[in-house]
Amino acid sequence: MKLPSIPDAEGFAAAFAGVSDQALLVGGGANITGEKWGETFQKTWYDSVFVLEKPDGVWRLAGTLPRSIGYGVSITTREGIFCIGGSDAKGHFAEVFKMEWRDGKVVTTALPGLPKPCANACGALVGKTIYVAGGIETPTATTALKNFWKLELDARPMEWAELKPWPGPERMLAVAGVQDKSFFLFSGAKLTAGKDGKPVREYLRDAYRYTPGYGWKRIADLPRAAVAAPSPAIAKGNSQLQVASGDDGTKIDFQPVEKHPGFPRDVLAYDVVTDKWSVAGEAPFSRATAPTVMWKGYAVVPNGEARPRVRTPEVWALKQE
Repeated sequence: MKLPSIPDAEGFAAAFAGVSDQALLVGGGANITGEKWGETFQKTWYDSVFVLEKPDGVWRLAGTLPRSIGYGVSITTREGIFCIGGSDAKGHFAEVFKMEWRDGKVVTTALPGLPKPCANACGALVGKTIYVAGGIETPTATTALKNFWKLELDARPMEWAELKPWPGPERMLAVAGVQDKSFFLFSGAKLTAGKDGKPVREYLRDAYRYTPGYGWKRIADLPRAAVAAPSPAIAKGNSQLQVASGDDGTKIDFQPVEKHPGFPRDVLAYDVVTDKWSVAGEAPFSRATAPTVMWKGYAVVPNGEARPRVRTPEVWALKQE
């Protein structure tokens, strides 16, 4: 179902989002201001935080983040929403902070930073441990990161630890997932330097499972790439993870770009028991660079990129089973 749209004409890509004190918070992100279709265009980052306290309520501007930022990882925990890494117009960050909805106000608290600056990563919470994988260290990087970090929420002091990464290519804009006490890593894009020195994407279909105490295992490839699909993947029941929409790379050179038809809408379903993929239907949206948030029995996908250079203020909620 559709929830109320965030009150912004453009909407935001790659915002931080999560749940605190039963309220849904969405903060930061970026969009393109002014002319969208020229060879050059201007991206703007934001620090605004919006709150929705009930599904049939109204979004309202509730506060601000410590800085204008987007393209990080946001994870809901019992302590608040952990906002990890990210970028702005000038560069990428290692900073981590916690966002909470407390007594009708947005409160942010600094947390231990990442081992290095990182944006366009993916991450998820398994039990009481946050895992973060992939990303890029700088805006002009021509190689993605092959990093796998964890943060134990019960540790005092909390400190990020580096773990052995997955046995496949480095990547950014991958999709994380959690089922059966394991962390899953789906798709993403590998980077290489083009003839002009600018990064060129290779769209990946490989996938991996990490089980604490057992390490990594390669699992079945996705039927298609799903770069920057809403992350984490949507958990269904006790054995399925669903990856909705995302960029499959087949229209990367589509012209004219303003006529781009959008990203695939099929929902890819992975069964963690049988190690098989299937198509579980069609999403009601085309979407990339959006977080997913579990809230009141729904997987909420706030805003994101509807097609290249076009954001949306829409907020969708998909029923969990």
